[in-house]
Amino acid sequence: MDSRQQILRTRLAELGFDEVRMASLHALAGDKLSAWLDAGMHADMNWMERSVTKRLQPDLVLAGARSIIMLGVNYWPGEVAQPGAQWARYALYEDYHDTIKPALAAAGRVIEEVFGVSSTDYRYYVDTGPVIERGWAAKAGLGFVGKNAMLISRRHGNWLFLASILTTVELEPDPPVRQQQTGFADVGLLCGKCTRCLDACPTDAFAAPGVVDARRCISYQTIENKGIIPRELRPGIGRHIYGCDICLEVCPWNRFAQVGRQLLLSVRDDLPAIPLRGLLALTPERFTEIFRRTPIKRLKLAGLLRNACVVAGNGDDADLLPELIALAAHDLAMVRVHAVWAVHRLLGGTGLAEQRTRESDEDVLAEYAWWDHQSVS
Repeated sequence: MDSRQQILRTRLAELGFDEVRMASLHALAGDKLSAWLDAGMHADMNWMERSVTKRLQPDLVLAGARSIIMLGVNYWPGEVAQPGAQWARYALYEDYHDTIKPALAAAGRVIEEVFGVSSTDYRYYVDTGPVIERGWAAKAGLGFVGKNAMLISRRHGNWLFLASILTTVELEPDPPVRQQQTGFADVGLLCGKCTRCLDACPTDAFAAPGVVDARRCISYQTIENKGIIPRELRPGIGRHIYGCDICLEVCPWNRFAQVGRQLLLSVRDDLPAIPLRGLLALTPERFTEIFRRTPIKRLKLAGLLRNACVVAGNGDDADLLPELIALAAHDLAMVRVHAVWAVHRLLGGTGLAEQRTRESDEDVLAEYAWWDHQSVS
């Protein structure tokens, strides 16, 4: 290996990256990605369609690109008690896009120094650019793509944030986990006969091993979906208020996971302590105060209130009825319909109109029935 490449690897690790691997930019097979998009399994994430050509041809992202540096940051925090609403583990930090990006900028300066190139000879992304991160990470040997469609590391289990640096520098590639590994082509390479992730999904989001139908995925519904959550999926969401780790948690490879160094992360261990009642009563000001540095800020207040209503409706705490009834008169219909659904659930289906607290109850119920008929059942 070129001594400069070893220096690069060492210095990037010193910046806080737990994995530093390289791959040559030969084309990845894109037939499965195209088929997934053609089947509409990306739901309304239309940006995936718009960027598919660049994802499959990295030289369209960076002219003359020859190599990709794949970086991993271990975010396994150890076991975290979440007695109330359940947050995806990655959300229990300040937004990783923001905290990892400065280290990527520093990594770029290291590339310039070590290889004598300029800032036009590389481009970096933290999970936000037109890059097939999991495919390249598998090709570079960070792990393999499991039946849960996630990158699984033999050192870190399912708990890696991925970042990438495209560069015109010719780097010696690292071997994949197994030589036949080509990205998405060998899904479940080291899963064997295990199907725990497929079996555990409460909304049946896996169309096949390694193929997630976002339309049925809890993470999509509670984060990316900006509208009404389909009624038949709401019970399966359970206590998941933002994202879902079920198909990651059950993976046997997690037995090797160690708590990460967290040099590039900032823990937000206050979030699991927020009671569901407090979430249902959030004001715009309070939402901004609590979540402005977290990935949850993307959801916006209305989305979080919607999700909190679903979680409340899946529980049995009738003491939340006052907050839910108040939200049934919310300015936004998206919040109102989920609040009314939750009230119905907590009252055993007797109906909000029979527990009237205000003149608008029947109107809210009528609106809920209309939305329900349109697209949510």
